[in-house]
Amino acid sequence: MRLQGLPPQVSAQTQLLVLGSFPGVTSLARQQYYGHPQNSFWRILQAIWPSSPYADCADSYEKRSELLLNQGLGLWDVYASCERVGSLDTAIKHPQVNDFASLRQRCPQLRAIAHNGGESFRHARHTQALGLPVYRLPSTSPANASWRFERKLSAWREVIQAAGLIDR
Repeated sequence: MRLQGLPPQVSAQTQLLVLGSFPGVTSLARQQYYGHPQNSFWRILQAIWPSSPYADCADSYEKRSELLLNQGLGLWDVYASCERVGSLDTAIKHPQVNDFASLRQRCPQLRAIAHNGGESFRHARHTQALGLPVYRLPSTSPANASWRFERKLSAWREVIQAAGLIDR
């Protein structure tokens, strides 16, 4: 069965776009980026922006998403659709890559792209064609157990600073 990914979560104010590979089973069921409770994505952003109103809306996906957009951060995935059983990237078969050329129109303030994990970064050639800085981030997936939370946080903070979304 062919699975459809989530629509991009971007705005005209998006300056940094984080690209995952493809939503896991839980994320697809919830129709939420990084919907698995063990994924460290939302915890990392809460640690990066601790004084934002983020803490007040930790239980609301819609409010968290709105805050990300207000911070200039957008979310999308490399794959628009694929065949897969389970949630592991290694199980992805016959993927269709998203249309990254449309990003310039959707996100006129886009400054950089960050790939969340190795599977996403395998397609960096597509995003590098936009002429923007492209970063490889450690996956926030619970499958990436070789990186402790603090190490992931440090790498993510560095890229978000480089994109100008937090002060140095």
